[in-house]
Amino acid sequence: MKKKAGLLLFATLIIQLSFAQQIQKAQPESHVDKNLAKGLIGVQSDYGVKETMNRLVAIIESKGMTVFLRMDHAENAMKEGLQLRPTELIFFGNPKAGTLLMQDQQISGLDLPLKILVWEDETGKVWLNYNDVNWIAERHGLTDKRKGIKKKMEAELSALVNAAAKAK
Repeated sequence: MKKKAGLLLFATLIIQLSFAQQIQKAQPESHVDKNLAKGLIGVQSDYGVKETMNRLVAIIESKGMTVFLRMDHAENAMKEGLQLRPTELIFFGNPKAGTLLMQDQQISGLDLPLKILVWEDETGKVWLNYNDVNWIAERHGLTDKRKGIKKKMEAELSALVNAAAKAK
């Protein structure tokens, strides 16, 4: 009996490993394809990572929003003796709008404040990636009573990302 259970467990493990390898081979190698994951939006920048992030901070602050945190992942990696292409993350938002969403579904605080990742790919292109506001709403089951806030956040997020990324 123990021998059969062991063989069954071994066979299950082999099948799972084989399936995992097939999935891994099917994954696209290009970061562009990975950016198309559900709920992610990506915009290519005309500027380097630092300049894009500086522009983003200036635009966010000019709109009266709060920058809660600006994190340089590459700098933190370097402090640990590791290498990472330029990669910065910003947490920002409007506490009033965020609070209204959390009053609707408090768990939405997991995705608030909003975040944007600015990073350089292996070819030197710079990208801004962020969570789609509709995906956040769907993920947390936000009700229609906050539809107006969601639409405004969606429009503002898109506008500020495009303004930071694109030369005039």
